[in-house]
Amino acid sequence: MSRLAAMPPGYFALVMATGIVSIATYFFGLREFGLALLWLNLVQYLALAGFTILRFIRYRPEFVADLSNPSKGVTFLTASAGTSILGSQFMILLRMSGVGAALWIGGIVLWIVFVSAFFTTVITSTSKPTIADGITGATLILVVATEGICVLGTLLAATADFREWILFVSLAAYAVGAILYLIFITLILFRWMFFPLDAGSLTPSYWINMGALSITTLAGSRLILSQDGLPFLREIVVFVKGLTFCYWAMAAWWIPLLIIAGVWRHGVQKVPIRYDPQYWSLVFPLGMFTVATIMFEKATGLTVLHTIPQIMIWFAWAAWGATFVGMLQSLAISASAS
Repeated sequence: MSRLAAMPPGYFALVMATGIVSIATYFFGLREFGLALLWLNLVQYLALAGFTILRFIRYRPEFVADLSNPSKGVTFLTASAGTSILGSQFMILLRMSGVGAALWIGGIVLWIVFVSAFFTTVITSTSKPTIADGITGATLILVVATEGICVLGTLLAATADFREWILFVSLAAYAVGAILYLIFITLILFRWMFFPLDAGSLTPSYWINMGALSITTLAGSRLILSQDGLPFLREIVVFVKGLTFCYWAMAAWWIPLLIIAGVWRHGVQKVPIRYDPQYWSLVFPLGMFTVATIMFEKATGLTVLHTIPQIMIWFAWAAWGATFVGMLQSLAISASAS
């Protein structure tokens, strides 16, 4: 089977990770580095979009099989999340609202298509997966893609004509994503605590447990900063602040637990560390927690958070660099083998 036929549908996590590290880098005053990552991310996005379309045309049975598989089908939503984050890059780094608006609409369309496909498959399937087989950290891509719509929407609302409508959609996305997280993290923790969990199944995708909370924190922070654009939002802003703080605190709580899980997997169980596309699902949460903390401090005035992003950015840069080098080495080996 060709590499294109077997391409993981969740490879847009590469765009998610590069995009959020670019934004974090820009926030730390390294504008040129952030812009370089933006243009790199645009190339990656267009390449992955092209490969996905070509895969649908040339290897439709494999494409449909992945879309019909609950554990793989949900990862198609990385395309929606990646689209929203790329749009956020254009809005924050270049103030290009036209590109941001197009990508926001594209992200919403992809969200509708793949969310519908995922839940239709899961609900109508006669052969239901068990919790142990069907629930992974990747399931929380549902939350990330939903909150990505909110984040980009709040950025657009600052300059758009239909400000109230955009903020209303963004607020709705924030609420839906927050509720979806509570539902699916309950199942994930249930699986971790009451089912055997071998080292092979404890993949880097479980870092999305923290990443989904972080992007929800970012979405809530953006809504707090946008409260003057929607009267209803202004009325409930205290609730949004409280809920967003809960999500930030829970994101911080996950970090040491995920580190322990990684040490157990690689240090105790001796699973070798080699490049896997799922490692982009580890890079993304590190960058997202950095950006989310910066924006939450700005939205609430909690200056006690100030040093946290200054530490986290180094881990985000290191993780992105190591994973990117690993990807290039993997591609070079594959090219030489063929």
